[in-house]
Amino acid sequence: MGTFCSVIKFENLQELKRLCHWGPIIALGVIAICSTMAMIDSVLWYWPLHTTGGSVNFIMLINWTVMILYNYFNAMFVGPGFVPLGWKPENSQDTMYLQYCKVCQAYKAPRSHHCRKCNRCVMKMDHHCPWINNCCGYQNHASFTLFLLLAPLGCIHAAFIFVMTMYTQLYNRLSFGWNTVKIDMSAARRDPVPIVPFGLAAFAATLFALGLALGTTIAVGMLFFIQMKIILRNKTSIESWIEEKAKDRIQYYQLDEVFVFPYDMGSRWRNFKQVFTWSGVPEGDGLEWPIREGCHQYSLTIEQLKQKADKRVRSVRYKVIEDYSGACCPLNKGIKTFFTSPCTEEPRIQLQKGEFILATRGLRYWLYGDKILDDSFIEV
Repeated sequence: MGTFCSVIKFENLQELKRLCHWGPIIALGVIAICSTMAMIDSVLWYWPLHTTGGSVNFIMLINWTVMILYNYFNAMFVGPGFVPLGWKPENSQDTMYLQYCKVCQAYKAPRSHHCRKCNRCVMKMDHHCPWINNCCGYQNHASFTLFLLLAPLGCIHAAFIFVMTMYTQLYNRLSFGWNTVKIDMSAARRDPVPIVPFGLAAFAATLFALGLALGTTIAVGMLFFIQMKIILRNKTSIESWIEEKAKDRIQYYQLDEVFVFPYDMGSRWRNFKQVFTWSGVPEGDGLEWPIREGCHQYSLTIEQLKQKADKRVRSVRYKVIEDYSGACCPLNKGIKTFFTSPCTEEPRIQLQKGEFILATRGLRYWLYGDKILDDSFIEV
């Protein structure tokens, strides 16, 4: 796709600090283990210099690794694109439809949201991804989705190599008796001796890499299908949630209105082209967006303002009965609370007995909402 024509640009060397985070460390570790073991095992199973098939297999393996890393670093370092500090619409009257961000000292452009981790308003924000330690949004949505596609495909190829390597190596070490089957891991019964020795440690490493490859295929593959589903509807994960809340608000108040998502072009292909282009640059400028016929440019932001007002009305006020340190996975609140901790990097707010919170939604053991402090709200 056109993403491969784009060039990774670093605003400054501070961007390299994004690598110093548990998400990129784990992600790059999995890529390194699976790629390295697949290359070693491919030499054992299908020596690339002896046959055309072996050469094609090895070149494809290297190709998967390069494309995966390219899109991964593209998504991480190019970033989602941020709303300019101090931004406001050209028509001053349009500010009545927009929310104001006190941190960025700017109005939130349509489809943009403020990210606490990035500390900026992100254009067409989908979510903050810990695996790239950056937001997924307007500029890097295509690279991020391509990474989600290529990673499972590369892992499927690697898993096939792992299985075939273990099969051929174990087969060469089998010896059959009358009542027993023995496996000699010290040496293979073949000539010539393999270039890369395959002992017990190599077998364990291959088995471990196979588990990583299969797990990555399932987990990342599911994320890819989720992303493609919303891309074909020209939405983001946040906008899907806003749409669900819009339907809930209309149903709750039994209003005679229908919420129509304004950015769905009515065609999956046209929606697809909003993200993936041959030039590698997504359509638009990230601040103004084409809308479907009959919709208002600020239909979504108007709905957000309605939901913000509705949240204050429908929120439930609770009094804190126990102190909470703000730990991500608190051990002193019970096993169920510990294991049901939400998989999100949203900050947990430290609470003291006697304080009040305003809950907007919740799970069985966790609540989302606002902390009431001196007649004001701190969003949590």
